[in-house]
Amino acid sequence: MLDHDDTATTETTGPPGQPVTADEWAAHLASATPGPQTAAMLALLEREQLSTTGRIDALKAWERHVAWIQAQQVGLLADVEADALDATPNEVGWADYDWDFACEDVACALKLSGNTAAERLAVATALEGRFPTTVGLLERGEICYLQAKAVAEVTGTLDPEAARVVEAMVVAKMPAQSVGQTRRALNRAVLKADPQGAERRHRRRREDRTIWHRAAEDGMATWTAFLPTPQAAQLDAAVDAHAATFTDDGRTLNQKRVDALYDLVVNRPAGTDTPGGRSAAVVQVTVSLDTLMGVDEEPGQLKGYGPVSATVAREVAFTPGTIWRRLITHPKTGLLVKTDPTTYKPTAETERHVIARDMTCTFPSCQMPAHRCDLDHIEPFDHQDPQAGGRTEPDNLMPLCRRHHLLKHRTDWQVQRDPETGDVTWTAPTGHTYTNPPHTPTHIR
Repeated sequence: MLDHDDTATTETTGPPGQPVTADEWAAHLASATPGPQTAAMLALLEREQLSTTGRIDALKAWERHVAWIQAQQVGLLADVEADALDATPNEVGWADYDWDFACEDVACALKLSGNTAAERLAVATALEGRFPTTVGLLERGEICYLQAKAVAEVTGTLDPEAARVVEAMVVAKMPAQSVGQTRRALNRAVLKADPQGAERRHRRRREDRTIWHRAAEDGMATWTAFLPTPQAAQLDAAVDAHAATFTDDGRTLNQKRVDALYDLVVNRPAGTDTPGGRSAAVVQVTVSLDTLMGVDEEPGQLKGYGPVSATVAREVAFTPGTIWRRLITHPKTGLLVKTDPTTYKPTAETERHVIARDMTCTFPSCQMPAHRCDLDHIEPFDHQDPQAGGRTEPDNLMPLCRRHHLLKHRTDWQVQRDPETGDVTWTAPTGHTYTNPPHTPTHIR
């Protein structure tokens, strides 16, 4: 056992050859094969008793055990995916979507986005099904999860036999490589293993082209495109050429390039069909009247991005050409109030109300903007007797993207919305519950 004093050289008696000091235990665990027994010994690595050398060894020991834990997760994720595939209903129209909804369980349980959960499941399924040697290295802590993930991702468009050939070509060197070195080695191996398939793989990957964004801190955002390399090169060239036309006004080159991209997309060049050169893009911000008037500095909500400062909200609200719509909220809960139609299709006012209130799909892990979603009746609409229940009013409507609309109606997931708080609670077939709180301006939490 370790003494609990403040030195890094504390010693106790023990069997010959057995680690005694904290540094000795760190060095031992940094090279030991991880497992339940060694994991229990990690408690011996008390930070205050480690030297600088010991701390580096302790980091290595912890990292090896992280890899071991992630290998266990890979197996569990592959099992979850297999369970979901076995349980997928075989009915007309279902196969058209090729969805098993395993990622919803995983996303909610691990607090991930749907895309991240789907990626974790895909990687785990590929590793378990194709690459047992790589999984073995991960479980022994000889490589990290990002290296194992690279094996699954880089070989994703190969047939199983070619993928196994690629693994065999790189696996021996992976324990000594960084993640970047592993990816480069994998890319070279793919070209060697299937030199004729480069164009076929490129065609497959072209189908994955997409654009996405995420909010960052301090009113900023990251805007990203995944596209073929030639298009990326052309885009770079166009941005650079347009940035070169700007005057030398103190902006850095990167600042000019960002402004050039924005100008090319939003303020379209002369000669386009859009009158005045402006695009038809719509930016929506929800902000309180007091904030708009400068009485307080409460944050606003920028559609598609989330909370923004009062200054940014006012900047958007007072942009020339802005159209204002009045939204009435409950003074205590901050939830939007109004409307009570008994027709199946929501009125334009009701639709605007629900979209402005919820802002995104109401499934906990989904950020699909509400204006791209279906407006679903929580209690089914009674077509025979509209007055009997399932009314088309905001408290009984919520936006659901097409995927989660199908999840609600074609699986055993259940959903309820609390009209007082705006909380939407989903119950998975496993019995686990997940609550999605409202996102109206006074309920940013």
